[in-house]
Amino acid sequence: MRLQSNERNSGETKKETKSITSIFQQAAKSSDFHQFSLSEEQDLTISYYKSMVDSDKINNLLLPALQEHYKKISTINDVKKLIPFEDVEVTTDPVDLEKKLIKGYVILEFSYFKRFLAINVENSNLGYRENNDTENEFSVIGPKVGFVEDLSTNLHLIRKKLPIPELVFEEIKVGSMSKTEVVIAYIDGITNPEYIETARQRLENVDFDVIFDNSIIDQLISDNSNSPFPIFLSTERTDRVVYAMINGQVAILSNGSPYIITGPTTILDFFISPEDYFLNWVLGSFFRIIRIMSVIFSLFATPIYVAILTFHYEVLPDDLLQPLISSRAHVPFPPMWEAIFLETTIELLREAGARLPTKIGQTLGIVGGIVIGQASVQAALTSNILLIIVSLSALASFTTPIFKMSNAIRLLRFPLILLAAFMGGFGIIIGFVLILGHLLKLKSLGNPYMVPLYPFRIKSFSDTFIRSPYQFTTTRSSFLRPLSLKRYNPKKNKDDRHEE
Repeated sequence: MRLQSNERNSGETKKETKSITSIFQQAAKSSDFHQFSLSEEQDLTISYYKSMVDSDKINNLLLPALQEHYKKISTINDVKKLIPFEDVEVTTDPVDLEKKLIKGYVILEFSYFKRFLAINVENSNLGYRENNDTENEFSVIGPKVGFVEDLSTNLHLIRKKLPIPELVFEEIKVGSMSKTEVVIAYIDGITNPEYIETARQRLENVDFDVIFDNSIIDQLISDNSNSPFPIFLSTERTDRVVYAMINGQVAILSNGSPYIITGPTTILDFFISPEDYFLNWVLGSFFRIIRIMSVIFSLFATPIYVAILTFHYEVLPDDLLQPLISSRAHVPFPPMWEAIFLETTIELLREAGARLPTKIGQTLGIVGGIVIGQASVQAALTSNILLIIVSLSALASFTTPIFKMSNAIRLLRFPLILLAAFMGGFGIIIGFVLILGHLLKLKSLGNPYMVPLYPFRIKSFSDTFIRSPYQFTTTRSSFLRPLSLKRYNPKKNKDDRHEE
């Protein structure tokens, strides 16, 4: 292909050449960036992000038109007339070219022209369908868009929310039989390279046959797969993944899974809801504290009941002792078996409700809980007070935004009940110390799981137990060791208001 034109490139300035070259070099770090030549002479180079464009338009309209008519091209404007697209722009500005490339434009680079052609083939509807609403992490306020099973759609949703060239996708094939496409997503210049390299090495070292879901990858690359606590945060929400990435974390996506895992995470990340940031900081902080207190109550309420009724009657006030004695007067079982019976019943109802269709599951949970609870009290299998405590504990465990952390809390209640039954309050203390010691040893991508509590980082407490106002969350958490600490400048907003 040889083009003849008065608009041949006599040589761009070194600054422009360097800028445009660096743009394509940065984009080439992502696995979804495609760049190829249309002919053997490499006179025409086509560049685009596959996750942002409509592939059918490129394959069925753009490429056939170029292949058919490229010999007739003598000027850059001839291309605009020959291709069947309305939004076609000629540009020489590297900044403008970079923005259009990220938004879903195809960039045509002619070796004999000093200008580039940007063609809009963005797939603006990709990902925004009725069936990709968040189901398990629902929020009243804020976006409802969630991820789906298609990897390209998920990459599109992330890049749509983060239209920056520093967003990098690295693709790795995992699974000896499935050859599943797994992508490491991070922001170049913010995320610490140590976390990226750790995630990359662990994925490359995975020896598994078929990857059915991202939860399998979660277990295979986990720092401790024997822990009941989730090491990586698994979410279906786009806003939660984007928030993790702008703070310096790594996101891992896999084809066929609507859940994305992020890391390194801390234990406090599992009690943060995206809704906290869409409400006033006072309300967001209040609900977050309620959430944390609910988890503590859910974990220790039933074991404390068993310990008191088994060993520590003396701690009860006289006004409460009489109702307890009356409630348990006809119960033939010791408090331990009474508590285990009720906790197991609650778990059976919860599992049955989760496996049945939605409407039937809701009916079973409500009606089953009322009927079985009332029948258990009338049959003297359990006491009224324990029924209330177990019900409140189950209700409190639902306040945890991440389902995997809720499962860990539910599991840990049973060994705590046994320790309380055999050793009373001392057993609860032993159980708490064992849990705390286990948490202190855990790591996520090599980062301490209990940070900023341990190691203690007071400067990172602005977004932990409370959600501080935005003027106090201008920097990223230092324990993640991001390459750039500053997020935004709130003083600029104040200055703008004063000028008005």
